[in-house]
Amino acid sequence: MSKLDRLIVPEPSDDAVVDQTAAALPQLLELAFEGAPTPQLVISPFDNALIAANAAARALFGDRLESGLPTGAAALFGASLGSLHVATQAAMYKGRAWTRDLVPSVATQPVAGYECCLVGLARANHHYVHITMFDLDARGRRTIDDEAEALHRAGLAEWRRAERFFRELEERHRLILSAAGEGIYGVDAEGITTFVNPAAERMLGWKAEDLIGREMHAAVHHKHADGKYYPAQDCPIYNAFRLNTVTVVDDEVFWHKDGKPVRVEYTSTPLIEDGEPVGAVIVFRDISERKQSEETLRRALEENAALRERLEKENAYLQEEILTHSNHHEILGRSEGTQRILRQIEVVAATNANVLIVGESGTGKELVASAIHQASQRKDRPLIRVNCAAVPRELFESEFFGHVRGAFSGAIRDRIGRFELADGGTLFLDEVGEIPTDLQSKLLRVLQEGRFERVGEAKTRKVDVRIIAATNRNLKIEVGQGRFREDLFFRLNVFPIECAPLRQRKVDIPLLAQHFLKLSCRRINAPVPSLTHAHVEMLQSYGWPGNARELQNVMERAAILARDGRLVLNLPGESEKPSPSKADSTVPHSGETRVLTAAQMAQLEERNLLAAVAQCNGRISGKAGAAELLDMNPQTLYSRLRKLRHPASGTSDDWSIEDLIKK
Repeated sequence: MSKLDRLIVPEPSDDAVVDQTAAALPQLLELAFEGAPTPQLVISPFDNALIAANAAARALFGDRLESGLPTGAAALFGASLGSLHVATQAAMYKGRAWTRDLVPSVATQPVAGYECCLVGLARANHHYVHITMFDLDARGRRTIDDEAEALHRAGLAEWRRAERFFRELEERHRLILSAAGEGIYGVDAEGITTFVNPAAERMLGWKAEDLIGREMHAAVHHKHADGKYYPAQDCPIYNAFRLNTVTVVDDEVFWHKDGKPVRVEYTSTPLIEDGEPVGAVIVFRDISERKQSEETLRRALEENAALRERLEKENAYLQEEILTHSNHHEILGRSEGTQRILRQIEVVAATNANVLIVGESGTGKELVASAIHQASQRKDRPLIRVNCAAVPRELFESEFFGHVRGAFSGAIRDRIGRFELADGGTLFLDEVGEIPTDLQSKLLRVLQEGRFERVGEAKTRKVDVRIIAATNRNLKIEVGQGRFREDLFFRLNVFPIECAPLRQRKVDIPLLAQHFLKLSCRRINAPVPSLTHAHVEMLQSYGWPGNARELQNVMERAAILARDGRLVLNLPGESEKPSPSKADSTVPHSGETRVLTAAQMAQLEERNLLAAVAQCNGRISGKAGAAELLDMNPQTLYSRLRKLRHPASGTSDDWSIEDLIKK
């Protein structure tokens, strides 16, 4: 129920009360809506009477209401009486009506632009219409103002929400930057530092206030790791905003405030505004410990690889030793020369002195070197052999000292040299006189200082190596002719040992021959045939220019050719000729006409008989015996052998090697 309804009720039941209420109605109505901002009227359409008007209505209609109420309602809307009539009728019958056709008559000119709301009120015999007039222009202005204010308030709220969002985002970013373990700093397009996070402060020793506003490159990135100047225009960090690219660097240095380098990896990312780079953010990590660990691991792997290669090399050498020198368990011989060598080995093996072994090829110089090594305190370390005559001149340095990968064409990996392999052991330089003179000085340095460098490497390595050298040359003559350094000769010739040729140690031939024969038969898995006195005579009568090595080859060939236990010696062409020491007591050389004496004839007969006995493997009589070979009666052969003072009995068909040695 509206205020107006409450003022009009209750409905009166008699005329006196009605008249009294009607008289008081204008004052009551004006009291009800006097302060309303819109013009409001109450009219009685059937009486054409204005019942009430509020202050806004009186201000609108002016002079027309100055005379007070009642005033004809039609006079207020004279220009639109038809519309007023229609609207009031609609309001009375429908209860409410809206119209924009009522034009209030203001002064002499009608005023348009009002929308009127008419509400019909009926009480007993009286009908009223309440008219509320809305100024459309004022309402439009209020609507615009309200909407503007609403938009302003909404925009302000949005702005405050955006401000709060960015403030929270900034705070979140600040917390992230502060909590990040990586160092982070920003620079503008001129390289000037704009921010630095706490991790960067810890890593580089600079406070944020020390760096912000300064050129970052000049502060922490001005030098390379080697101390050389680092121009800013070459700095990869600036590529981020100069070239608009993300730059990643795996290993570089930033400089700590105290001047120490800090190894870092970093990423420089451009900051873009309106499509243009305005700076960069650099995220970096201290990799000093990681790089140190990697370096330690790399060195450990290199050392491991070097040890593995060294072990492989040593194993190869040891296998070679087993295959090639398994028969050199001891030095055999009864001669004075052999015994002298054994005494020298015993003396020098207990020291670390360098040894120079001289002698003809095949006299056992390598065997002497091996014996010295095995009798020394270095026997648990390898004996490394180098045949200097077999190494190409251009590879001498690499062979001795090793090389690193890429040192020269074909150097696809690091290689350990012989000196490094022999570290702690012995290096045997066979045919040392073949070393080129330009390498002799480097060899001398290692002998003097124990230091060397691999080819292609600046790192100096230290070794502890004992040198045993061997040669078949006369190094004194080589020194005199300028082909061998004198200082190197003196350095090697600390303890010289001379190996006499086999022709000067004939007493050693039976022992050596028997030893080589057994080894050869064992190698070919064959029975060992007997070595007779006749065989020994043949061997001792030969000059042996190849020395013990040649004897070994002869005995191995004889073992292979032996059939049915018979040993057949096939000496080289010189074996058919007299040795130089017996030239005067043997058959003359071809072309000579010298007459032989009786002694020479006896010696020739002896040699012939012994050759037959040796060829028949010591068998005298029977099939395939020496008597059959000589076309001689076995008893006659026995008799002549007795005259020659050979210990063959009349009942034995074979002679033993022991008998031959005793003779």
